[in-house]
Amino acid sequence: MQRREFIQSSTALALGALLASQSIYANTPQTNNSQLNLNVFSKHLQFLNYADMADAAANIGFDGVDLTVRPKGHVLPERVTEDLSRAVEGLKSANFSPNMMTTAITDVHQQDSKAVISTAGQLGFKVYRMGYYRFNQDSKPPQALKEFNQKLKELAVINKQANIKGAYQNHAGVSFVGAQVWDIWHMLEDVDTEYMGCQYDIRHASVEGAQSWPVTFNMLRNNINSLVLKDYKWQKVNSKWKLKNVPIGQGMVDFKGYFAILKSLDINLPVSMHFEYDLGGAEHGAKKIAGNGADVFAAMQRDVEQVRLLWQQA
Repeated sequence: MQRREFIQSSTALALGALLASQSIYANTPQTNNSQLNLNVFSKHLQFLNYADMADAAANIGFDGVDLTVRPKGHVLPERVTEDLSRAVEGLKSANFSPNMMTTAITDVHQQDSKAVISTAGQLGFKVYRMGYYRFNQDSKPPQALKEFNQKLKELAVINKQANIKGAYQNHAGVSFVGAQVWDIWHMLEDVDTEYMGCQYDIRHASVEGAQSWPVTFNMLRNNINSLVLKDYKWQKVNSKWKLKNVPIGQGMVDFKGYFAILKSLDINLPVSMHFEYDLGGAEHGAKKIAGNGADVFAAMQRDVEQVRLLWQQA
């Protein structure tokens, strides 16, 4: 190994060890003291119309909404030219600006994808989350990643025309491309990352990389353009370990450590908050929920307050 290669390799390893060391977290310099920009994932408020959703989000304490613009979402892709502007009117009625949205877009040739991107850009949205790619049983991952890389390059071109950023979320699971966060690093190779990047989900990153997630976070950090917050824990059910989604701070995500890293790197990006524990069906995007909305709002408010506190303490 050449001396330069050795130094570069050693530096990378040292940085990975630094980020992974919990003892370092407490002493990380805090350069970013501003509040997180928290947006409710509108999947969990799909039992409300646009104006009521925005009003509820504002009363709960959110800074905005991550609007679902996808099949079974608040806005259906085939109706984007008619309904997205109505959704934006609802957001503005609560003094929110259009900012984040979640889509099922994976390809520029997909039906309605160009219409969704261009309409969102015209209305002022800044970033949209994509749909997911999956490995099937016959997949050869290196070749599949090259194909996905090409799709992201093509999407980046359309995004630039619309002045909006795309974001691919890392999602845990055996078939999800990006469960191993290295997948996303490969998919973004030579992509215009000003217009295509990663929506980093600390919950899913922790599931797949309990102690190694800081290394892959550091690898992607310059390509991360939005964040997701939620929590989980492992529990034994009928002698088998399974994942259980829980309120923020009641699970296994080291939020203080994570937030300390974000502060040390001066990273304060738009955040989508997800609520995937039992909320009477709201966790699954139900149009009608069991119980009443007040219980959903109260649960969300507790998580918002917990996130604000953990951010302050980090």
